[in-house]
Amino acid sequence: MTTRALLPSWSDWNSAVRAPGADLLSGLMVALVALPLALGFGISSGLGAAAGLATAVIAGAVAAVFGGSRFQVSGPTGAMTVVLVPIFHQHGGGGVLAVGMMAGLVLVALALAGVGRAVRYMPAPVIEGFTAGIAVVIALQQFPSALGIAHAEGEKVWQSALDAVRQFIAHPNHPALATTLLVAVAVLAGGRYLAKLPLALITVAAATAAAHTFHLELTPIGEIPAGLAAPTLGFVQLDQIGALIGPALAVAALAALESLLSATAADAMAVGTRHNPDRELLGQGLANLTAPMFGGVPATGAIARTAVNVRSGARTRLAALTHAVVLAAIVYLAAPLVADIPLAALAGVLLATTVRMIEAASLMAIARASKADAAIMAITFGVTVAMDLVTAVAVGVGIAVVFALRAVAKEARLQQISLEDPADDFDHLAEEHELLDDHIVAYRIDGPLFFAAAHRFLLELAEVSDVHIVILRMSHITALDTTGALVLKDAMAKLEHRRITVLMSGLRDDHKRRLAAIGALPAGGDSQIFEHTPDAIAHARGRLLGLAENPS
Repeated sequence: MTTRALLPSWSDWNSAVRAPGADLLSGLMVALVALPLALGFGISSGLGAAAGLATAVIAGAVAAVFGGSRFQVSGPTGAMTVVLVPIFHQHGGGGVLAVGMMAGLVLVALALAGVGRAVRYMPAPVIEGFTAGIAVVIALQQFPSALGIAHAEGEKVWQSALDAVRQFIAHPNHPALATTLLVAVAVLAGGRYLAKLPLALITVAAATAAAHTFHLELTPIGEIPAGLAAPTLGFVQLDQIGALIGPALAVAALAALESLLSATAADAMAVGTRHNPDRELLGQGLANLTAPMFGGVPATGAIARTAVNVRSGARTRLAALTHAVVLAAIVYLAAPLVADIPLAALAGVLLATTVRMIEAASLMAIARASKADAAIMAITFGVTVAMDLVTAVAVGVGIAVVFALRAVAKEARLQQISLEDPADDFDHLAEEHELLDDHIVAYRIDGPLFFAAAHRFLLELAEVSDVHIVILRMSHITALDTTGALVLKDAMAKLEHRRITVLMSGLRDDHKRRLAAIGALPAGGDSQIFEHTPDAIAHARGRLLGLAENPS
């Protein structure tokens, strides 16, 4: 793919200019949904509500212009928050901003390298497992705010959640808990019957009004800047770069994965669309390069907001850009109102979001599909909750690869075949047939012969006994790697050491070259390699008859 194909073009905006109405309306709707989420995820990350808004505005606008999906809405997400929390605790707010910028560079490099299409190979059990795990982690992150606890201790999210519960039991804060539960229930229940209304914004506004009217003891967000911060690179500390490489790679991996999955989901919801995965990585990379300069946290494509965008009637990327512009207007014009929002209300919105993230039908379908898929999903889920998302994806994919190799290896078979072939026109007496059948055996190797199946293949072939000639029918081998070639060489060496002649038939040219490079062809070279199996059988019979007539 050329670099030009990754850049914006007039075709991206042509239809938007001709008929912008639907996109403008959809962008407004997405902004109303995104506002409480941006505030909540900004606070959860540790950098504050202003950081969440800056991310939604800057990253949302840049990704809308340069991204590869016309429906994708980008900003702070719960999955990214899960990764950012430990980075914030270890390296501070400046470290988070630096990590975001470094991750942006990695994403741009991945886009130029053309690796965006790799997401199609992500196993479904891994995706479902970490999605469910993310939902649980986001829910656990809300425990302190939901229970009215100012400071909860613990390195892991589940540890701080348990500490919040412990403090709540000792000193209950019923208004905070009631506010969280009422907001969550209202968003979930209303979403089923009033799907077109921005219920998250409505419930948060109602909770804010109730807290002010009845003087409820609810902790508010607090003052946020009435505008975006001036761009700066002051957070970059060269002596910290080495320590931030690992976190930056983790953030880049998550941003790539979540954004491409979100864009794929948007394609499924909208008929006749298909995103450009490499361009999407470029857009997310540029967004993450830009947002930290304005105080924004690392961003990704947001599945929930993208879904709202599609369902609201968006047709082009103008809708996502409008969402960012509307949020910017809110930052500049309504910052004092946002400062009074109770943290418990935002916790309720995020709890409702976690419930919607879990697709129970998909989880049950994968669990029923096979024990292996259920195990992969469960392990990915457990590692996500107990450790972190990137580790969970790595572990889940690793286990999936092991199971896949095991399944493929089972397809490799060594099958004895009859010497009587319809294409064979040799005419032998019955006693000659008996002699031949006793001393010639033909095997057909079916499926892949690679490292996962090689050991079993060696054991099976090396156990051949009481024969003079072994014919290996190679035409049904689907894949042959170096390990398989070495194992074949070892097996033939064992047979030839026992004075058993090995013939081959149907050997593909590419397989022959690999076997020749390893030295895994029969000792007699081309004289013992045949294009067709009947020719090999005829040669074997002639060889045996010659030995019978001249035993000396």
